[in-house]
Amino acid sequence: MLDLYKLFYGYLALFPKKDKYALGSKCEMYIISTLELALAASSSSREEKLIFVKQASTKFDSLKVFLRLANELRILDNKKYLELQKHIQEIGRMLGGWQKTLR
Repeated sequence: MLDLYKLFYGYLALFPKKDKYALGSKCEMYIISTLELALAASSSSREEKLIFVKQASTKFDSLKVFLRLANELRILDNKKYLELQKHIQEIGRMLGGWQKTLR
């Protein structure tokens, strides 16, 4: 998750000004929220874990939509988007596996 944030942070500097403070900050907020929820889940009881993991998964799904939108609007070029997608797919598998384990 940290690698995704670091990568996106570098790309955020390349966003046009109007997009940086709208779509870019929204994506950054979702990355940070997902990270916070994952950290909360890791240090909580089993019952609370599932709640935090589900919330993290929801935030992460929203992030994926906004990143895809940034790509479709050509704010992120395909190369940068594909690099982000590598991290997104890995994190998605981890969140999905964590949810499955807790059920």
